[in-house]
Amino acid sequence: MRRTGTTRRHALIATGAVAAAGALGACTAGGPGGTPATRTAEQAARAEAALRRRSASTSATLLVRYDEVLTVHPPLAARLAPLRAAVAAHVAALAPPGAPPASPVPSAPATPGVPTAPDAPARAGAPGAPVAPGAGVASGTPAVPVGTVPADPGVAVAELAAAARGTADAHAAALLTAPPELARLLASVAAAAAAHAYLLTAEGTPS
Repeated sequence: MRRTGTTRRHALIATGAVAAAGALGACTAGGPGGTPATRTAEQAARAEAALRRRSASTSATLLVRYDEVLTVHPPLAARLAPLRAAVAAHVAALAPPGAPPASPVPSAPATPGVPTAPDAPARAGAPGAPVAPGAGVASGTPAVPVGTVPADPGVAVAELAAAARGTADAHAAALLTAPPELARLLASVAAAAAAHAYLLTAEGTPS
């Protein structure tokens, strides 16, 4: 009987040890490292958020360009305001949920003798709001440097069209590495930016 009791105690101890080991393994899997699938999902989420920030910043740069042109050439408001509103919507749609306003590419030094618009919003908002401080550099910078606006409205619109084309190209390149849902959004925004470039070019030189 003693031998049987001893054997039973050993069996219970062994069973408890196995259960404890299983619980410890489960806790370890759910710890900071997580499972491989969890880590992969977290990495994918971080990569998507980073791509969204870069893409939002790219469109924010174009938004600033619209505001600079509108500040220097107010008569263009009727023509440019609807396009500007669309770009502001793109910035908001591309930004990661809960992210702070996207920052545009920093303004280039003003060219001597060329009128400039020092204040423009970094994201959705009314024309003339101040640029967010500490603006970061986005990938896929539009073709026209931010911060210089030609005195000739026709040239200003032509450069704005070039900036829209650069934005379209940047978004088209970004969608190649984006997850499906974000890729569809980037494709839509790229198409819209290309349409802006066409409209700004097709409507000719303003009077």
